[in-house]
Amino acid sequence: MSLSALLAAAPSPGAGTSLDEAAEQAGNAAGWVEENWSTWLSTGLRIVLIAAVAVVLRIAIRRALTKLIDRMNRSAQAVEGTALGGLLVNAERRRQRSEAIGSVLRSVASFLILGTAALMILGAFQINLAPLLASAGVAGVALGFGARNLVTDFLSGVFMILEDQYGVGDTVDAGVASGEVIEVGLRVTKLRGDNGEIWYVRNGEVKRIGNLSQGWSTAGIDVTVRPTEDLDTVRTVIDEAAAAMAKEDPWNERLWGPVEILGLDSVLLDSMTIRLTAKTMPGKALGVERELRWRIKRAFDEAGVRMIGGVPAPADEPSAGDPTAAMAAPSAYASATSPQSLATTPIPPPNISK
Repeated sequence: MSLSALLAAAPSPGAGTSLDEAAEQAGNAAGWVEENWSTWLSTGLRIVLIAAVAVVLRIAIRRALTKLIDRMNRSAQAVEGTALGGLLVNAERRRQRSEAIGSVLRSVASFLILGTAALMILGAFQINLAPLLASAGVAGVALGFGARNLVTDFLSGVFMILEDQYGVGDTVDAGVASGEVIEVGLRVTKLRGDNGEIWYVRNGEVKRIGNLSQGWSTAGIDVTVRPTEDLDTVRTVIDEAAAAMAKEDPWNERLWGPVEILGLDSVLLDSMTIRLTAKTMPGKALGVERELRWRIKRAFDEAGVRMIGGVPAPADEPSAGDPTAAMAAPSAYASATSPQSLATTPIPPPNISK
């Protein structure tokens, strides 16, 4: 055997060293894996358990909220067919309010559950959450200052819906605008004005709300008659007209109480004013006032009661004509000695013959 063959067959010192190092590294890695596999397994199982619980809890809460909203809508639909349901319940308003509340609650529940699960997962990875929470707090404060108007509008809309301050179909006075509510959102409320215009009112800009459609409304009118009319006759005519109106459709539903005569509101030399009031269905006071004026005017005409501004009453006896009506006033120039006549007398010319 040659020398070259022996050298080739003999192991090199470098190769042996590399194999030993590789074996040592493999042993260390196997030992490290053997020491930490239980930690990895427990961490993985913890993450999976946290995610599974978060998903299941989110689905369960969202389903519960959806069933609650559906039950609220069904109760509103059940009452809608009744007599009181047509007066006191607005199905569209209840539906929109319940959907808005459900959307807010579902969003809040999802944010809380998923946010808590994310923080727990980061904690399972042994990540220090203190700097992250501090950074999130600073970012939240900066975002709150930058979008404070948007946050104000959103929070105001949430409280308006939760407190049921107004809803679709209500007639409201928001200060900056007034009209009928056609849509209630978490940021903007839409109003339709008296002339058909649509107002977009930000919820955060509303400082006061006057709801003209909740509970009941009050119809008030003033009846002005001549001071010579008999008050008992006027009261009787008004009571009969109001009683007849309360028995006819649709006024028997719109009138929620008898028409009350409050008494004389003012007494003047040429007129006296009688004040009337009645409790009506919400939002129907204006129509009741117009109909009541119409009926009272017709009743007064039939009873011979004269109102201010009507046709003057004819005289009971014809009056004799004034004999001096066609005569002209005496003139100051009829007397020759009056100062006016003397002032207009021509000046005689001077006598130059003397």
